[in-house]
Amino acid sequence: MSDAMTALATVTLLPPQGMVTLRADLGDATVRAAIETATGHAVPDTRSITGTGEAGLGWMSPDELMVFTDREAAPALAGSLAEALAGQHHLALDVSDARAVFLVEGPGVREVIAKLCPVDMAPGVFGPGELRRTRLAQVAAAFWMESETRLRLVCFRSVARYAEDVLTNAARPGTAVGLF
Repeated sequence: MSDAMTALATVTLLPPQGMVTLRADLGDATVRAAIETATGHAVPDTRSITGTGEAGLGWMSPDELMVFTDREAAPALAGSLAEALAGQHHLALDVSDARAVFLVEGPGVREVIAKLCPVDMAPGVFGPGELRRTRLAQVAAAFWMESETRLRLVCFRSVARYAEDVLTNAARPGTAVGLF
C-alpha cells in the first residue's frame, strides 16, 4: 500500500494590501526617526522585515523600504511620510494597486520557494524575519518567512496569475525534492 501524497503547501492570493514604497537615505538618523515616528515600526536591517506583512516595514534596497499597512490607510500614510520627510530627498508613493500578495503555508514552504527562486532556503541560512527581493521563476518578487511553515510573497499584480500558477505547481502533492 502506498502512502497518501499531500501538498507541500497551500497557496492563497490575499485580499488587496496597502503598500507604500519609500525611498530615502536610510542611513540618515533624521530620516530613520521620521520613518519610525510616522509608521510606528523600526527601520529594518538589511534584508529584514519589522512588524508583519500586514503592518510593518520591509527592506527592499539600501535606499528603499516597503511599508505594509491597511489598504484604506495607504494613501494617508504616503502623505504622512512625505510630510514627515519634508526637506529630505525622498519618495513616498502608494503602490497598493500595483502589487499582489500571496500566503504560502505548510511544512514544505522552503522547498516550494527553493524550486522557484535562486535563494538558499536552508534552515539556519534563511528564516523568519528575513526578506529577499529576487526572482520567482521568470518574474520579480519579494518574500519573507513569518514562521517555519508560513511565508508571504509580493509580486506585481500584472503577473499575479503566473505567480499563483508556478507557486501552486511547485506545491502540488508528490513534487517534494526532499532538500529540507
